[in-house]
Amino acid sequence: MGDTVQTLAYGSWPSPIDAALVAAHGGDPDHVGFVGDEAWWTESRPTEGGRRTLVRRRPDGTEEPVLPAPWNVRSRVIEYGGQPWAGAVREEGPLVVFAHFADQRLYAYEPAAHGGQGGSGPRPLTPVSSVGGGLRWVDPQVRLDRGEVWGVLEEFTGDGPGDVRRVLAAVPLDGSAAGDRTAVRELTPVRHRFVTGPRISPDGLRAAWLAWDHPRMPWDGTELMVADVRPDGTLGEPRTAAGGPDESIAQADWGRDGSLLYSSDRTGWWNLYRDGEPLCPREEEFGGPLWTIGRRWFAPLDNGLIAVVHGRGATALGILDPETGEVVDAAGPWTEYGVTLAVDGSRVVTVAASPRSGYEVVELDARTGRTRVVGAAHDDPVDPAYYPEPQIRTFAGPAGREIHAHIYPPHHPGHVAPGDALPPYVVRAHGGPTSRTPLVLDLEIAYFTSRGIGVAEVDYGGSTGYGREYRNRLREQWGVVDVEDCAAVALALAEEGTADRDRLAVRGGSAGGWTSAASLVNTDVYACGTILYPVLDLVGWSEGETHDFESRYLESLVGPFAEVPARYTERSPTAHADRITAPFLLLQGLDDVICPPAQCERFLAGLQERARPVPHAYIAFEGEGHGFRRADTTVRVLEAELALYAQVFGLNPPGVTALELVK
Repeated sequence: MGDTVQTLAYGSWPSPIDAALVAAHGGDPDHVGFVGDEAWWTESRPTEGGRRTLVRRRPDGTEEPVLPAPWNVRSRVIEYGGQPWAGAVREEGPLVVFAHFADQRLYAYEPAAHGGQGGSGPRPLTPVSSVGGGLRWVDPQVRLDRGEVWGVLEEFTGDGPGDVRRVLAAVPLDGSAAGDRTAVRELTPVRHRFVTGPRISPDGLRAAWLAWDHPRMPWDGTELMVADVRPDGTLGEPRTAAGGPDESIAQADWGRDGSLLYSSDRTGWWNLYRDGEPLCPREEEFGGPLWTIGRRWFAPLDNGLIAVVHGRGATALGILDPETGEVVDAAGPWTEYGVTLAVDGSRVVTVAASPRSGYEVVELDARTGRTRVVGAAHDDPVDPAYYPEPQIRTFAGPAGREIHAHIYPPHHPGHVAPGDALPPYVVRAHGGPTSRTPLVLDLEIAYFTSRGIGVAEVDYGGSTGYGREYRNRLREQWGVVDVEDCAAVALALAEEGTADRDRLAVRGGSAGGWTSAASLVNTDVYACGTILYPVLDLVGWSEGETHDFESRYLESLVGPFAEVPARYTERSPTAHADRITAPFLLLQGLDDVICPPAQCERFLAGLQERARPVPHAYIAFEGEGHGFRRADTTVRVLEAELALYAQVFGLNPPGVTALELVK
C-alpha cells in the first residue's frame, strides 16, 4: 500500500468488517443431496431467525429456495439433529420429505405440484405427541417402492431428558400416519439407546445401520448392525457385523456390488473397510465424530470407486480405487470439506471452504477430475485484503506433547502498529470437546484481526483429526489437558514475541466455554475471558441437567461419578468462582437444553458470595438455544466481546459501545 499505510495502536484499526456484516454472512450450506439429477442442500438464514431452508439447483444453474419462512428444515434428534431431509422424483416431479424444527414432524412437499412455492404447501406425514419432547425424526430415506419413508424415530415416553426410545421406523407417504401413531411402523426393537438411519443394499435385501449405548459416545464404540429386509418390508433379526465397545464405526454403506463398506478406527485411525478388509490403510482419518446423525465421509460410485473426505488435521476430497488403494484428490483452492456427500452417476457434491472463502457447494466430476462451484458461491463482502492470513502451527505442551493450532495474526492492508508493540491475542477453545477447528474463512475471526487483535485457535488434546491416541488424551482429563494446552499455546506466543503477555484472553462456547471458565479459575494466564453457553457445574450436568445424548459423556471425560465424585466438584468452575480474578463476559441462550441457563445462574451466585466480586457481564438471549443462530444475537455478542477486550486491554476500537461490567 506504500505511503498509505498508517501506524496505529493494535486494537484501534478501523475495519469494514462490522458485526452486522459478520451476522449477515453466517448462512453456510450443509446436508447436500440429489433429487433426480438436481443438487439440493440446506442453507441457514440468520436474518430470518436463524431458520434453515432448502435450496435447489435447477438444470439451468439457477438457485431457488424451496421453502419460505417459517419452514425450518432442522431435526432435534439427540438435540444436535442430523440429516433432516431426503428427496426422490416421481412422475409428477420432485418429492422431498423433511423435519420441521418447530414441531419435529416429517412433512412431504412436492414443489412442482404447487407451482414452486405456492399451493397448499407441505403436508404432515407424522403425528404430534404431547409427551416430553414429542416425536422426532432424522436421517430419512424415501422408499418409493414401498410408498414409505424410513428413518430414525426418537420418541419421548416421559418429561425427563432420559425418558426416550429410539428405533428405525417407516412412515407412509400417503399421510395416513399424520394423526395416527399406530400407522407408524417400527422396524427394529428397542435394543440400543442410539441408532442411525438404515442404508439399503442395492438389491434391496439387506439394511445396515449403526448403534451404540450409554455410557459410550459414538467415537468410543459403535456396532454395525445388519438385517435382512423381508418381502413384506419388515426387518429380520439384526446381527452385529463389526464394531464394539472399543471400536468406533462412523459410517456404513453398501458398494454397488453389494459389499459392506464402513469407516472404522480399529487401528487408531478411521480408515475404510470393505467386508472387513482395509481398503486404504493410512495414519489419517476417513471418518470422524458422529455429533449428528447421517453424516457422510464416503459415498460409493456406480463404477465401484468411492468418493472420500479424508485427511489429518484438515480434509481433502478424493476418489478412492478400492482395488489399488490409491486416492486421487480433487484439485481446487479448498482446504476443508464438509462431512456431507451425495453422488449421482459420476457426480459428487459436497461443501468446501478455505482461508479465503466460506463454505460453498462444490461438484466433482469423477470421470474428468474437474471440480467447480455449483451453489452458495462465496462472494467477498469486503476486500479480501482484510482477511487474516492464518498459520498452521504445532506447539510443545506439558511433557513435550504436541499441540496443534491455527494462528491468525492481526492483519490490515492499511494499518500497522508501532514497531515495538505486541498485539493482544484471544485464545479460542473449540466446542465438543471431541471436535476440531477447521482452517476456513471465519468472519468472526476477521472481525478481530482486522482491528489489530490476534486469534489463536487451539486443537487441544482430545481433538479429532489426529488419531485416537490424540483424542484419548482427554479421557478423564477434561478441565486439565484442554486448559494446559490452551495455556501452553498462549504462553508460547508471548515468549516468542508474537503476543503481549499482559493482554491475553480466552474464549469458547459449549465445551469451549467450559475450557474458558476452567482456564480463568485455574490459571493466571489470561487478563479476561469470554464464555458462551458453557458447562460450568459437572455435578448438576451429570445429574440430569443436560440431554440424553451427552448425559453419560462425563464418564469418559472426567470419570464415573460413583467412583470419583470429588473430582466432579474439584473441576467445576461453579465450585471455585472465588478463584477468578480476571473480568469476563458470560453469554447464554435461555432455550438451551444442552447447557441450561441454571448452570450460569449458579456460577454467578457463587461469584456474588465473594467479598470483592470480579467485574463481569452476563447477557442472556431469549429464543436462542445451544449455539446462537440469529443475526441480531451475533451482532450483540461480537460487539460485547470487543468491548470487553477494549476495556480490559486499554484498546480504542472505533465505534465500540462500552460494556457495563458489574462489580
